[in-house]
Amino acid sequence: MNTHVDLRPVAVEHRGGSSGPRLLLLHGLAANDSVWERVLPELSTWGQVWTARLPWRTETIADWSEQPNLRGWLGKALEAVPGGAEVVVAHSMAANVLLDLLDQKNRGGVDSLRQYGIRGLVLVSPFYRGKAEEFDWDTISYYLNDFHLIMEEGIRAHSGGRVPDDVQQAMGERVRDRVGPHGWLRFFDLYLRTPALQTGRITAPALVLAGENDFAARPEEAVALAKALPDAACHVLPGSGHFPMLDTAGEFAAAVSSFVHSTMGLTPPSGAALLNALEPHA
Repeated sequence: MNTHVDLRPVAVEHRGGSSGPRLLLLHGLAANDSVWERVLPELSTWGQVWTARLPWRTETIADWSEQPNLRGWLGKALEAVPGGAEVVVAHSMAANVLLDLLDQKNRGGVDSLRQYGIRGLVLVSPFYRGKAEEFDWDTISYYLNDFHLIMEEGIRAHSGGRVPDDVQQAMGERVRDRVGPHGWLRFFDLYLRTPALQTGRITAPALVLAGENDFAARPEEAVALAKALPDAACHVLPGSGHFPMLDTAGEFAAAVSSFVHSTMGLTPPSGAALLNALEPHA
């Protein structure tokens, strides 16, 4: 059995597909590229799919908060895809790091989308508030005191609810403790800065996906982000939580497929579900 743990801050791996649009999948905090396992077979039938392992992944979570520049690491992942990632699918905190990267590049006078060759964005369960006054003490208390519940949600989604509640709680608290206070501060700082994002300059077509039952990144925040972006639609996946790629893998893959093929002017795969079959939230 291979017990080797890859300690490189960033690693990108081709996961399937030999033709079609190039997709890069980015995982969120205290997760890893295994969150995409249920959708990889479908996405690989029509696209070339890469997954990234980022500094805030499960295996290196104890050290990630010491990384000085999260934007820089994510930029390295984008550059590691041969030919460039045409569509970036980013989950949870990775969506926030991605938006931060594109925003900061734009502020520096660089066309960030052109630099990385990005033609479309799929932002999954992002954290977003459009106004600074939407953050209050209750918000901080909620995300600080109940942070372990987000970790538990990942365990539940991965296991399909097969882990007993007490074990799930203990595992969630253990992951929270590995993230640590500094890691939490890095996450929450990204969240706090979302009102300052110059979203109007992130002009790539975007699909914002949310889970109907997401208690961490609430669906209304996905709706608000879609409204703030120049060319975006938001779709809420019924019955899903913070990990729609695990909870409702088929619907998730269909939504991504429809968006990518529509955005890039391609014919959808035979039998593919249409995006407008999902319920939109404007």
